[in-house]
Amino acid sequence: MGDQLPVLHTENLSVGYRGARESSGTVFGGITVDARRSELVALFGPNGIGKSTLLRSIVRLLSPLSGNIYLSGSDIRSYPANQIARMVGFVSTEPVRVNNLKVRDLVSLGRYPHTGWLGRLGEQDYIKVDEALDMVGISRLAGKNIDQLSDGERQRAMIARTLAQDTGIIVLDEPTAFLDLPNKYGIVHLLHRLAAEKGRTIIFSTHDLSIAIQEATKIWLMLPGQICQGAPEDLILDDQFGRMFENTNLSFSTGKGEFRIKRELREIIGLRGPATERRWTRNALERNGFRVAENEECGATVSIDIEGGTRTWKLMMQGSTSRFTSIYDLCSCLTSAGAKAF
Repeated sequence: MGDQLPVLHTENLSVGYRGARESSGTVFGGITVDARRSELVALFGPNGIGKSTLLRSIVRLLSPLSGNIYLSGSDIRSYPANQIARMVGFVSTEPVRVNNLKVRDLVSLGRYPHTGWLGRLGEQDYIKVDEALDMVGISRLAGKNIDQLSDGERQRAMIARTLAQDTGIIVLDEPTAFLDLPNKYGIVHLLHRLAAEKGRTIIFSTHDLSIAIQEATKIWLMLPGQICQGAPEDLILDDQFGRMFENTNLSFSTGKGEFRIKRELREIIGLRGPATERRWTRNALERNGFRVAENEECGATVSIDIEGGTRTWKLMMQGSTSRFTSIYDLCSCLTSAGAKAF
């Protein structure tokens, strides 16, 4: 798992805003978490709880209201700004909209902490830029303008810029917020690989719990009044995710590792068949308000058969049998039949 000593550690940290602004005051307090070398840490929690405020405090864009942040064992306040820029890189949540700026030029901006006050790139700087482009797989796009890229390519360019900054810690605020599903998984898997193969400590906030569970080494889970941390599997077994929405219509399944809508289930339907088909049939039946008893026979029972590559759903109810070639047709029949059929 890399070095055992934390690269980043917070101790009883309170984050928020100072001054006369309406949002001034503490946003979240009592934050004690850590991150180690080669870890991919996902920050997860409900909207408005303070994820962005915490990340901006870690990269020193905001000053902590109280408590401490330690980088490599030393208080973050002991480092001058130019040294912080060599230790921590930050990718903001805002999408980049820049015309007439080539990808290579954008990535080159990441070298600013290393170029001195003249801002001139040397041979080593160009090597770092090329390495960063290669690491995120966009070397072929180096000569294209930023405004010609897709959202996924643009996000990879932003990550490359931060990699060119050559920091041990990389912090990203919602890096997948504007991406479609394949690009969401692609970006987070890229972050996982960079942490594991390049020894970076990468911390990112996200609302995509399923991706975090699959890819993150550790999750920082922000709950009202408390933050906890651990491997995704530890938090699942301790039912920590279920606490997020205790007073809502959502529940968390520790067996499936996913949130589900709480439904009022009515009539019981027995269900038998192969595991995969049974799982998705159950999903559809519960969505339509039926309580499922797997591998049991009830007043209404569905059995799934596969013959010659063709699936058949057989519904036995009130002494009659109906056959369907899709879950859609099965559910349409059940819902149109209504409670009278049971």
